[in-house]
Amino acid sequence: MKSMPWRDFFALVVSIGVVGLGLGATMPLTALTLDQRGVGTHIIGMITAVSALGILAVSPFVSRMVGRFGARATMIGAVWAAALATIAMQATDSLLAWSALRCVFGGAMGVLFTIGEAWVNRLAPDNSRGRVIAIYTTSFTFFQLLGPGLVALFNARISWSFAACGLLFLLALPGLMLISNSGPQREAEEHGVRWCLILPRMPMIVLGAGFFALFDTLALSLLPLYAMRHGVSTELALLSATVVLIGDTGLQFVLGWMADRYGRARVHAGCGVAVCLLLPLMPLAVGTPWLWWTLLLLLGAAAGGTYMLALVACGERFTGLSLTSASAIVNATWGVTSGGGPLLTGVLMQSVGINALPAVMWVCAALFVGSAVWERARKIV
Repeated sequence: MKSMPWRDFFALVVSIGVVGLGLGATMPLTALTLDQRGVGTHIIGMITAVSALGILAVSPFVSRMVGRFGARATMIGAVWAAALATIAMQATDSLLAWSALRCVFGGAMGVLFTIGEAWVNRLAPDNSRGRVIAIYTTSFTFFQLLGPGLVALFNARISWSFAACGLLFLLALPGLMLISNSGPQREAEEHGVRWCLILPRMPMIVLGAGFFALFDTLALSLLPLYAMRHGVSTELALLSATVVLIGDTGLQFVLGWMADRYGRARVHAGCGVAVCLLLPLMPLAVGTPWLWWTLLLLLGAAAGGTYMLALVACGERFTGLSLTSASAIVNATWGVTSGGGPLLTGVLMQSVGINALPAVMWVCAALFVGSAVWERARKIV
């Protein structure tokens, strides 16, 4: 049984946490700045969605980059790309230029998340993988929660907010330099690992990641609107997304411990079942504050568990560049779902009714639970 390289682990966690801080600040800053310039919400949404295109564009090539340059060098390059793309947004008001820069930014994030998730899986011992991955995801989410507060600070005190956000990313470099470069190895597979060989082994992983990407994006964008349409005040409605993220952040380690003790597949499927049981309660709970906040905390925890345990499953099933490719598929799934899901849900909420929001989430969660049953029946490992 291998021992845990704690220095490498904590250096990686801190580095990715700093990336989460920069990401959590950059996303609302972009939307806020465009809104202050009088840009319509449809354009803001399109520019925001361009980041997902960047993730999709880079995902097929990450394992090749790692094979050619090594994990640490590739991550350092991605940090510089994210920083420079964000700083460059300070220098122009062109929407076309912003779209291109956001695409570069999304690609950099895709590289960082893919390698970071594969790397932490490689570091984690088998008997504590759930807890190790939970620390990693909890750190990222916690730092991301701090980002909007930095936006308020930057906007109030300095006039070069994008440059400041860009410089935040560079704070990840010292941590990356401390790591012993023990990440995903440069293997002999010159062209990486074909996705068609990996996908059949990860339906539950893909659907778990896809569900959480949809849930996370809808919670941040449309959940406050859902609450307001049900009569919740604007101030409390805006807190709804924060409460979901708090639930996601606060209970991940518990779920990771449960996965290590009782089995990852069982806890993973249990998270999906919990979501399916909780979502139908949303229309009933929204009018009762204590019930609403409790429901959102539990939903955030269970939904976050579907993603965290999907990462654990990647580490259980894959190694080397195959693990990097599996992580790239997870991030490509995130890009597709977070880009297209809100568009479809918004149309349904407008045409069918406001309760289309929990209905869409429920369908996706049910597909995830169905994939768990399918994998169990076919004994996929």
